[in-house]
Amino acid sequence: MGAGKSRVLHRSLRETPPKAIGGDGVWLIAEDGRRILDASGGAAVSCLGHQHPRVLEAMTRQASKLAFAHTGFFSSEPAEALAEALVGDEPGGLAYAYLVSGGSEAIEASIKLARQYFVETGQPQRQRFIARRQSYHGNTLGALAAGGNAWRREPYAPLLSSAFSHVTPAFAYHEKRDSESETDFVARLAAELEAEFQRLGPDTVAAFIAEPVVGATAGCVPAPEGYFRAVREICDRHGALLILDEVMCGMGRTGTRHAWEQEGIAPDIQTIAKGLGGGYQPIGAMLAGGRIVDTIRDGSGAFLHGHTYLAHPMACAAALEVQRVIDDEQLLDRVKDLGRQLERRLTERFGNHRHVGDIRGRGLLQAIELVADRASRAPFDPALKLHQRIKAAAFEGGLACYPSGGTVDGRSGDHVLLAPPYIATSDDIDMIVERLGHAVDLALKSVGH
Repeated sequence: MGAGKSRVLHRSLRETPPKAIGGDGVWLIAEDGRRILDASGGAAVSCLGHQHPRVLEAMTRQASKLAFAHTGFFSSEPAEALAEALVGDEPGGLAYAYLVSGGSEAIEASIKLARQYFVETGQPQRQRFIARRQSYHGNTLGALAAGGNAWRREPYAPLLSSAFSHVTPAFAYHEKRDSESETDFVARLAAELEAEFQRLGPDTVAAFIAEPVVGATAGCVPAPEGYFRAVREICDRHGALLILDEVMCGMGRTGTRHAWEQEGIAPDIQTIAKGLGGGYQPIGAMLAGGRIVDTIRDGSGAFLHGHTYLAHPMACAAALEVQRVIDDEQLLDRVKDLGRQLERRLTERFGNHRHVGDIRGRGLLQAIELVADRASRAPFDPALKLHQRIKAAAFEGGLACYPSGGTVDGRSGDHVLLAPPYIATSDDIDMIVERLGHAVDLALKSVGH
């Protein structure tokens, strides 16, 4: 082994990333002593920033009592308390929590629960799932099949289930026609979803799966007013379930605990992860409606699924404390206030920028989309890898943000996602936008714009 060679299989096989050796609130500290402002919480994970003393203390307390007990034999105090905190008041009819280790696992569990529910209600023909293009639901094979991220799907296409089909996303910047009002656009999307139900056979569809605010695949895309009410009505009319994926946009990120609270509807099944544990331990959860779980309890009596690390006591203890901190410090109000400031600052800095076509998002989940031409909304040539250049320039300037490519169709388009910690200050928000502005201009200059 050569000196300095890393045995870790890193995302890039050609370069080893710098080591993070410490964290301090909104800052990450690199091995060379540089302090990097974590403006995206990794991938919208670190909602309380890094090394929050209360969460570390809760983890230490739990580690001193019980680190692990397999759910085949035991439940645990933190698992019971976390489930109670999440669904004790049955928000939107969600009454049970299935505690897993991440977002992809939560999606896999949701797909399986939906399928098992219909098998047990005597509707085994319901085996189709409808999702949307330019969506992301995770990286395991079931979740990847559900998602509409063309770039991630492509190499694995032959392995992906044909049970999943995709409709047009509620992505107004690219999909709404100039002649359409927002109401017209919603009506067209609803008609397309209805047509897809009819194409498949309405009684063969188990569920429609969607992110209330689309995360990194399209860049913080909220749906137009009325879209989710229309979707809910179609699912109800045909007896299908609505699965909402809030892995990125949930747990306070948009200013309410659940993003769906702002849509006037509730799901039958919901997934959460990133902001649930804030990165302190790997954790995710599927939240399920009482009707679904009660049906299976009265039927076979068991959910035919499972993983070794379900409801891991350490992970549950960390997530429970993260949620308690959010409640105790009234951080959802802060997310709303800081979100308004972030949107205002982004508009001031990029609203008239000739290469920023759209500024969008909700709460502390915001993005800018870069375009070669604002009038035509034409993206930059993907060969320029503009998003990667912005990421590198930002990091060099002490800012970690989350740029991605393929915004428009999985291949072309560039955006930068921001998801600062809920504990950020007003000054932090200003600094994020200032550093991002500098990075965007440097990256554009490097490609001759």
